[in-house]
Amino acid sequence: MSTLTDKIAIAGVGATAQGKLPGRTALDLGIEAFTLALNDAGLAKHDIDGLLTMPGTTSPEGSLHYLRLGEALGVNPRYTGSLTMGGGTAGALVQMAALAIHAGLATTIACVFGDTAKTGGVKFDRASGGEVPWSHWGMMGAAANSAIAADRHMHAYGTTSRQLAEVAVACRHHASLNPDAVMREPITIEDHQASRWIVRPLRLLDCCLISDGGVCIIVTSTERARDLRQPPAVIAGCGQAYTAQTLEAERWWYVPHQRTALEAAFRMAGVTPADIDVAQLYDNFTISVILWLEHAGFCEEGEGGAFVEGGRIRLGGALPVNTAGGNLSESYMEGWLHVVEGVRQIRGAGGARQVDGARHCLVTGRGMALNCANAMILRRE
Repeated sequence: MSTLTDKIAIAGVGATAQGKLPGRTALDLGIEAFTLALNDAGLAKHDIDGLLTMPGTTSPEGSLHYLRLGEALGVNPRYTGSLTMGGGTAGALVQMAALAIHAGLATTIACVFGDTAKTGGVKFDRASGGEVPWSHWGMMGAAANSAIAADRHMHAYGTTSRQLAEVAVACRHHASLNPDAVMREPITIEDHQASRWIVRPLRLLDCCLISDGGVCIIVTSTERARDLRQPPAVIAGCGQAYTAQTLEAERWWYVPHQRTALEAAFRMAGVTPADIDVAQLYDNFTISVILWLEHAGFCEEGEGGAFVEGGRIRLGGALPVNTAGGNLSESYMEGWLHVVEGVRQIRGAGGARQVDGARHCLVTGRGMALNCANAMILRRE
């Protein structure tokens, strides 16, 4: 798999308006994002011979989503399918696309997601668990899963709620510079501390948004991407890791498989954490960013809380994180917009939030009950 390094690139990205979009459907948002990505790359519909999709929470087609979307788009792909891994899906699909292109199964693949979770009333509060649903003891939804992680991290390492607030404040600051972000009003540490509890120790401002929107990412060979409209965002390295164990695993809360995915990406790219200029770290909750920082090796285990203090993850800091605002403040597209922002940073197209001279961007995703993790390192040629 190491031969994949620098051979594949993201050539086009498209994102619709985000937030609350009455009258829209998951399908038409995906179609709009696809059209925007084609235009971004300078491609025509007939250039697309691969289609990979993630059904939205309000998509009725389920596993047949690729078929319905392909019909609506008017494309007949050589390589196609749908996948659902929650916030780990975008990264997994881009990596699937890269592997398919490298294997000669397709030349140019569109990865598409559209959802109307906000107007559809989705709460992401379903119970996890296997034969015995976790709802039996009141553990409902993603917030409860990450609250366990936050509580354990605080107990083990002395991490504080104010350190979690640093993550929320940084993401909101970056969103204030992003004209497309849903939440642009700056917040302070005190605003965070005054926000209501959701699942202790997580407050409202520790939690991601729920949003409507659509995103498309077009993947092709680096060689072909060089001839298209935008500078290619080359996939230098990638990795995935999974666990089927949850509460029965003592360290499940620390999601150690994330480190496995990151190590694979760094190894393939031939770089170290010191080479990363900017990072888009999946942030369904503030504690997630702290865990990613530790797993990636930007700091030692237990030091993530201290690492984010003093503006270190804001623009101008040691490692700018989630420069468009992330799930916490830009929009909740289940990690798809993290890839889009990574591409923009590599292109030098971040506008007021651009990290000067950004050459390497780390992008991560995580989904389901903390079970799925992936990482990508995007590189500027």
